[in-house]
Amino acid sequence: MTAITLHGNAIHTNGELPSVGSQAPDFVLTAGDLSDVSLADFAGKKKLLNIVPSLDTPTCALSTKKFNESAAQHDDTVFLTVSADLPFAQGRFCEAESLNVIKPLSIMRSQAFSEDYGVKIVDGPLAGITSRAIVVMDENNNVVYNEMVPEIGDEPDYDKALAAL
Repeated sequence: MTAITLHGNAIHTNGELPSVGSQAPDFVLTAGDLSDVSLADFAGKKKLLNIVPSLDTPTCALSTKKFNESAAQHDDTVFLTVSADLPFAQGRFCEAESLNVIKPLSIMRSQAFSEDYGVKIVDGPLAGITSRAIVVMDENNNVVYNEMVPEIGDEPDYDKALAAL
């Protein structure tokens, strides 16, 4: 269990992020066309997972936009934004913001991703959705960087995440 805060109030996740040097857990998430997506769909690519509670919040939207801008310089990397939003809402957000590089994925069908990555919030008003975190993997799905953002309203460390690529 990891202690984080929401507006300064303590809340907790169900576990810890996958550790640097470990093999990232596989996942099945839902894409905009309602297809299932797993790590195998991005074989041979580096992966940056921008895990956020909801794209309908300012910080989540901002981090998604910033990573979309950075993605243009990393054509060997897939940038995935994972949230509890429905794929339809993710699609509307990306279209409205002209975000065409990042790939939004939803946890709508299963809590397994949240549980396996240790980002499922287990108490407080956001219980059941994901905390804010970054996981960067190499092309073999080995974790090379992780960050659990300690205060949900804060942005992740973009420079460190991008440097890990």
